[in-house]
Amino acid sequence: MSVINIPNTLTVMRIIIIPGFVTAIIYGENRLALYLFILASVTDLLDGLLARLTNQKTELGTFLDPLADKFLLVTSFILFSVYGWVPKWLTITVISRDLIVVIGWLLLTLIYNKSKVEPVLLGKAAIASQLILLAYVLLSISVASVPPVPDFLVGLTAALTAVSGIQYIYKGLKLTHGS
Repeated sequence: MSVINIPNTLTVMRIIIIPGFVTAIIYGENRLALYLFILASVTDLLDGLLARLTNQKTELGTFLDPLADKFLLVTSFILFSVYGWVPKWLTITVISRDLIVVIGWLLLTLIYNKSKVEPVLLGKAAIASQLILLAYVLLSISVASVPPVPDFLVGLTAALTAVSGIQYIYKGLKLTHGS
């Protein structure tokens, strides 16, 4: 199967959008940043859906898709916390969870030769809540009539992120005991 397909092209597009998104934020072009973020989020939804529907899953796509997600989310959280748009503790929570997942995967691969870690529903919910929160932040700073980010959205994002991180640790530990 060719690695040059629509799902992989969408994933690469998402990676290419990130520097433009960062530039828009840095230069105060918040509305443009919002549009680019939405475009990146839509490519995230479409690439996985199309890969499954058209049976175009590739190893490259399996590797690049979560990497593109991490680039977009981590970059956004760092920038947004620097600008004071999201709490720093939330950025630390998001990045810590991602580091735990990546280091756990690396350890499972190197020590136990088990590189296949399936995404969990809570992990998908955490990423969805992070994307929604970031989009809402961009919307609230771009459109004057949109109220500031509700505390419950920040709390929900933090809770889903933390609990999904714990679930990944639990799954990883179960995999090591199965060896």
